[in-house]
Amino acid sequence: MYKLDLPIDIKEKAAIERRRRAEKERQGRIFNAKQRQIGVDKEALGQQVQDRNWMQDLEEKRAAAFAKDSIRNDTIAQLLERRQQFDERENIRALNEFRALHQQPDAQREWDLNDPDYLKKDMPARVSDDDPRCGLASLQKFQGEDLNARARAKFQQEQLREWSLKQQENQRRAQQQQQSADQLFFAKQIELDQRAVELQQAEEQCRRDINKSTRDYNDALFRENQERRALKKRQEEYDNFAEMANLVSGDLLSENPDQAISQFGPHRVVPDRWKGMNAEQLRRIREEQQKQLEEKKRRDEEEQQRQNEWDQRRIAEAKAGMIAERQIERERRAQELNLYNDNQRLSNEQRNLKAYLDRVVYTNQPTAAYFTQFNSSSR
Repeated sequence: MYKLDLPIDIKEKAAIERRRRAEKERQGRIFNAKQRQIGVDKEALGQQVQDRNWMQDLEEKRAAAFAKDSIRNDTIAQLLERRQQFDERENIRALNEFRALHQQPDAQREWDLNDPDYLKKDMPARVSDDDPRCGLASLQKFQGEDLNARARAKFQQEQLREWSLKQQENQRRAQQQQQSADQLFFAKQIELDQRAVELQQAEEQCRRDINKSTRDYNDALFRENQERRALKKRQEEYDNFAEMANLVSGDLLSENPDQAISQFGPHRVVPDRWKGMNAEQLRRIREEQQKQLEEKKRRDEEEQQRQNEWDQRRIAEAKAGMIAERQIERERRAQELNLYNDNQRLSNEQRNLKAYLDRVVYTNQPTAAYFTQFNSSSR
């Protein structure tokens, strides 16, 4: 008999499990419509090539932009470095100039102690008798000493003599100025008095001349006014006589019909001169009115006749339209009846065909088990 309790080979079992797992993974890849691809997607590959080229171009443009930016930064850095060097040189120059102007050795606080010419520049212990540096304990000035007595006395005499001369000169100049001022004052007074007299005389003469001129002007004006009134009166009388003559012999009172004729033509009149129409004009107007009445009557008769013809034509067209509408309605009803009969016939044929298919043709309907056997393996 057969030996059925043989031990299972572990390697074979592992190989079977591996194949089952690979089959399940393969089925998952094949049956997944989102991941499955048959052949090579050329559009995707072309799109990838375009994307890669676009990325390369973008990287090149980015590198070029970075290069330009770096060049610009280097240029700016060089300019800033040059400016910094220039500012440093300017600061150093300004510092040296300030030191040369304001920081000399003689301007230092300890220069009086370090000056080599200090003794040469120093003043002697006593310059004069009134030297303020020489106090009681200086032992530089003693009682009874007067170093500048002779020079001071001579200087005082010279000064006194100059003061006296200046006072005399000032007094003499003041007297001369006073005399000149008095002479000028007296001459000015005489001149002002003489001018006042001349002005008074001239003013009186001018007043007399003005009064005479005013009197002559008033006389001339009075005579001119009288002449103007007389001339105006004569002109008014002449105008009145001329107006009365014109009115008597004019067209207004004589009612001349020719005065109403306008300069623009005989068919136009002047309204303010028109005295009315004559008999001939009235006759022509009445004849024209009679012609207009007859013409209006004839047009009314023609319009009434035309309106009657239009009414008859409209009634005939309405009757023809009603007849045509009735004919169209009958044809529409006949078409609807034919369509209903055709639909009934087609409905019967479809019902018979469906019954034939259900009873004869489709007798073996597939079940759900028939469809589950598909796509059960990846091979």
